[in-house]
Amino acid sequence: MRWNLKPQPSPEKINHLTDALGIDKVVASLLVQRGVETYEQARSFFRPSLNDLHDPYLMKDMDKAVARIESAIINNENILVFGDYDVDGTTAVSLVSSYLKSFYPNVDTYIPDRYKEGYGVSFAGIDYADDNGCTLIIALDCGIKSIDKVAYANEKGIDFIICDHHRPGDELPAAIAVLDPKREDCYYPYDELCGCGVGFKLIQALGKRRGQTINDLIPYLDLVATAIAADIVPITGENRVLAKFGLDVINSNPRPGIKALIQNLKRQVLTISDVVFVIAPRINAAGRIKHGNYAVELLTEFNLEQAEGFAAQIEVLNADRKDLDKQITQEALMQIEANNDHDKFTTVVFHENWHKGVIGIVASRLTETYYRPTLVFTKSGDKLAASARSVKDFDIYNALEACADHLEQFGGHMYAAGLTLLEDQYPHFREKFEAVVSETIDPALLIPEISIDAEITLADITPKFHRLLKQFEPFGPGNMTPVFLSRNLKDTGFGKPIGSDESHLRLYVRQGESEGFAAIGFGLASKMDLACGGDFFDAAYSIDENLWNSEVSLQLRLRDIRCEE
Repeated sequence: MRWNLKPQPSPEKINHLTDALGIDKVVASLLVQRGVETYEQARSFFRPSLNDLHDPYLMKDMDKAVARIESAIINNENILVFGDYDVDGTTAVSLVSSYLKSFYPNVDTYIPDRYKEGYGVSFAGIDYADDNGCTLIIALDCGIKSIDKVAYANEKGIDFIICDHHRPGDELPAAIAVLDPKREDCYYPYDELCGCGVGFKLIQALGKRRGQTINDLIPYLDLVATAIAADIVPITGENRVLAKFGLDVINSNPRPGIKALIQNLKRQVLTISDVVFVIAPRINAAGRIKHGNYAVELLTEFNLEQAEGFAAQIEVLNADRKDLDKQITQEALMQIEANNDHDKFTTVVFHENWHKGVIGIVASRLTETYYRPTLVFTKSGDKLAASARSVKDFDIYNALEACADHLEQFGGHMYAAGLTLLEDQYPHFREKFEAVVSETIDPALLIPEISIDAEITLADITPKFHRLLKQFEPFGPGNMTPVFLSRNLKDTGFGKPIGSDESHLRLYVRQGESEGFAAIGFGLASKMDLACGGDFFDAAYSIDENLWNSEVSLQLRLRDIRCEE
């Protein structure tokens, strides 16, 4: 692990914020690192307000989108709400369709089949719209590159409104409106919305025309927060506001579908991490194993008993997903070792029988193991399909773009993407991908990095300090959980490996004469000798709460430990 202590802000900025807010210098430093330098910025950071949301009509083509939907309602047209099969897509479809249905009945939904249709707008979906008399399709979390599909729909007399957040190509589809804050000609103040976030801006604009205020739309924010967490978009700016108030809805009055997913959790308050690791995988499991329609049914059901039935079905699908994930990951690791591929700059594996629904998860697992830009391929019809995952600070989308001659289709983000290619192109693509990455990546990026916010002493960790840190929530990209460095620590003699496989490390550490802290290091049992040999060591860690026998105490969540330097 590379330990990278972030450059500390200037003393002047820290002192200014310390005086303005009456906080200690460590907290002030953390704020400045996050771009918070004034009292007003700090107030917005600590007290996000729905009034901070931007006017949706600042988004390019929003007026056209609203006008077309209003026209469809006046003319009693059938509207099809179309979206991808992942969490962002299914929450977006659930949000927009349930909002429209609250005042207009002629609304249908469509989620493409992952295996028969693949990602994004499909010809089959357009045919479904045509067969059912739909003359307007609202595409969410997809469509920005669907030039041929939109042209096909136009030939059938079907209009498109595209709500996407992926990077556009050189040409935009011939839709009535293309809502995408990443359009070069769109000057919307915030361009990191997820697909569901763009969908929310659409209903915000529709609501504004109908005399609604933002408070009328709060019940929809549980869906937006779920999508923000699952899609790993930055939790900054507008996303921070939407995530904060969405979490409030999840914790106070979630829709029945989300309530059914979380009602057995033993948590007092759910955080973004709970959404990422509990809610999102279950919603995703529907599209991965069976069909994304299961997720939409769950998220749009307003009878709790019915929602509990849908949630039970999804729980079974999630259990199947876990089994497949474990099996395929093991097979992929064996393939890498057998081919002696772990010395390359990339990890690329393929098996024609791997389940397409879990290759993205497997790619993430392999990236954690070998820390390389990673592609996991499987057979999909007469083509090969892959999920791509990257390492910190390396843009895998750009790498795929450099290999476009070998690809049929690709799309995605800096850190995650999907692609298809013809089987005879696989060896050529694999060779080209390795060459592109080896020529463009900084070798240092192939060593996992721990980004450390500040060096502190254990004496700095007080209940007041932790209360202030909790006000930094919700955490996520752009506002990660603070990581600290403390030096010259020593285990007091109670250190031991824990867990069913004894892969985790439990310590009780002191620094000089300061109060000791319990510390837990998941996956760090290999550091047992270093930590428990009686020598001093340094630790990188975050601070969290441990609930034991109804008592809450602070503990260190170890990220890594190393010998004192």
